[in-house]
Amino acid sequence: MDYVSAGVNIAAGDELVRRIKPLVRSTFDRRVLADVGHFGGFYDARFEEMRHPVLVSSTDGVGTKLKIAFAMNVHSTIGRDLVNHCVNDILACGARPLFFLDYFATGRLDVAVAEQVIAGLVAACRENGCALIGGETAELPSLYTEGEYDLAGTIVGVVEKDAIVDGRSIRDGDVLIGLRSSGLHTNGYSLARAVLLDRYRLDEFIPQLGTTLGSALLEIHRSYLHAVLPLIERGLVVGLAHITGGGIVGNTQRILPKGLRLAIEWDSWEVPPIFRLIESIGNVSSDEMRRVFNLGIGMVIVCRPEHVSTVLALTADEQSIVIGRVVAQ
Repeated sequence: MDYVSAGVNIAAGDELVRRIKPLVRSTFDRRVLADVGHFGGFYDARFEEMRHPVLVSSTDGVGTKLKIAFAMNVHSTIGRDLVNHCVNDILACGARPLFFLDYFATGRLDVAVAEQVIAGLVAACRENGCALIGGETAELPSLYTEGEYDLAGTIVGVVEKDAIVDGRSIRDGDVLIGLRSSGLHTNGYSLARAVLLDRYRLDEFIPQLGTTLGSALLEIHRSYLHAVLPLIERGLVVGLAHITGGGIVGNTQRILPKGLRLAIEWDSWEVPPIFRLIESIGNVSSDEMRRVFNLGIGMVIVCRPEHVSTVLALTADEQSIVIGRVVAQ
């Protein structure tokens, strides 16, 4: 008996590391102090340009969107979903990303598949100016179904202490501006799969969507970093909410001070066809749709009324739109 017979192939892991080293190195900046392969990632924490730097961290996964990737044998986008999701989470606190670490676990390591997944992580890290400084590849026989894997990641960013965005200064009359999502992003897939895969094949062209169902469901989770960070730097934002599980209300409520509530104008934007399809095919109630999905709004910006026109102009590429207001209870 040996390790390979027991289901773990160390040579395959070594081959994966060999393949991904140049990819991972391409995300490094001057602050990364160690090469791939050490027991930990080293990142220079001197921020001479900042008065009081505060580190902000977040950990997440991509949920059952993985099931769509497995079924379609498309593995190049799921890593981008993960990084962008995590970037948006710390962005909602006012932070810009510094570095990222991933965890990839599978029953039997397929080097080609893992390489595609990590290439997606690398692509998103580069797009977001984030260094991929570490990770773990775990081969866990009998724990995962053949051909499947799990993916999670941790991000660390930084924000000036007096520039933290936490919603404390939100007040009655502030305006809610929504930035468009690219689809489901990484939430609600258990319900979407239960509804849609009972009626359609993933490779089936759906006229309402203008593409196949699988392609619509694999739309990459959008990063809002480059659109929102300039707003933060100009002091135009008093609150931010990344719209994930819990929907627009569930996530935006988290940043409201006591005594305030949301007045959302649900008819102010056109809900993308993928959500309408889920609602109609599954006979899902409007309340449930609003609670589970982002319904086409991936990030909510809270700003003062006098800044609305400026914020809309600066975020026009994100198809920004006023979706409501903050009001007293």
